[in-house]
Amino acid sequence: MKYDFTSIMERKGMDAFAVDSLGRAPGLAPEAPENGMDVIPMWVADMNFPACPTIPQAIMNRVKEPHYGYFEPRKEYYDSIIRWQETRNGVTGLKKEHIRYENGVLGGVISALNVFCSKGDKVLVHSPTYIGFTKSLSNNGYHIVHSQLVQDDAGIWRMNFADMEQKLKEERIHAAIFCSPHNPCGRVWERWEIEQFMELCKKYDVFVVSDEIWSDIILTGHKHIPTQSVSEDARMRTAAFYAPSKTFNLAGLVGSYHIVYNKWIQDRMDKESSLSHYNDMNLLSMYGLIGAYQPEGYEWADELCQVLTENVNYACQYISEHFRGVSVAQPQGTYLLFLDCSQWCKLHECDIEHVERAAWKVGVAVQDGRMFHGPCHLRMNLALPLSRVQEAMHRLDQYVFNA
Repeated sequence: MKYDFTSIMERKGMDAFAVDSLGRAPGLAPEAPENGMDVIPMWVADMNFPACPTIPQAIMNRVKEPHYGYFEPRKEYYDSIIRWQETRNGVTGLKKEHIRYENGVLGGVISALNVFCSKGDKVLVHSPTYIGFTKSLSNNGYHIVHSQLVQDDAGIWRMNFADMEQKLKEERIHAAIFCSPHNPCGRVWERWEIEQFMELCKKYDVFVVSDEIWSDIILTGHKHIPTQSVSEDARMRTAAFYAPSKTFNLAGLVGSYHIVYNKWIQDRMDKESSLSHYNDMNLLSMYGLIGAYQPEGYEWADELCQVLTENVNYACQYISEHFRGVSVAQPQGTYLLFLDCSQWCKLHECDIEHVERAAWKVGVAVQDGRMFHGPCHLRMNLALPLSRVQEAMHRLDQYVFNA
């Protein structure tokens, strides 16, 4: 490996919510471990790897220039996005006018829904569901209608097209959120699945908000298909959201972007995001993206996906061999596992809270899956050096599942 994915970073006290919030945010963050146990942060979706070196280099080069006033996005910003999308996702015909900055994907999701819907409207969302969708939609007056993903005979999460069609028709739904790849299940949707989903949206005149923030984190053997690429109709009825923040661990810098080809939608999203002036770009966020989307960033992202594939393979095999009653569908993208502990809890006559608290006690800071509509589930972040993933599995083995 050219880049460093093995060093264990000391993040405590260095502006890392994943570590510093433990025991301080009841109901959101895990509890702090007992004395003598260090923290293995496996909950909030950021990574425990040093950033690609071209990112701090680009930021520091700009910081040396001692003026930080109002500015317009540089041509390099748009050129970097266009080149990245063409190289990574095969996107052609993308132009500057199709791209807009977003402070965050969730803010952009709400801007798009405000264009597509009226307050109080129903929005189709797949379940399990990213907690950010649940909170943002509820806080902004939208009603979520869940369509439950189902596992096939091979354990792969699939959309239930019959269920979706029934709900779109009976509930008179005209907006849907599509998470691609899916958080927390880790599905990388195949082209035929996206095509069938978008045909349903066309049939019932449903606008689509496609969250593709995980699109660069694709595990070996799989490929991301942009939602807008499957048909001309999909291209024109979809607002798609991307960011370097998930790929390169830049959430603290803030900065995402959307791609919209339909000028009617774009003009109205511009208006929505302008109302509160919340959506102004941060100067260093722009340079963070430019630094990330350098040639070295392409190499770094490729190595990251190799490392995460190894971590996922190791963790899934370990769980299968050692944790009787715990099952997990091997993800195809993201760095998340969604563990189903139903059978283990049934065998041991306990609930998922017992499991998570036992894990937290020994420093394995996993996340409560009930936040994602997983009734007896844990969400586990594997974006750590493999040595830390191994240590986490050994602690879960010794102190939790086989104590």
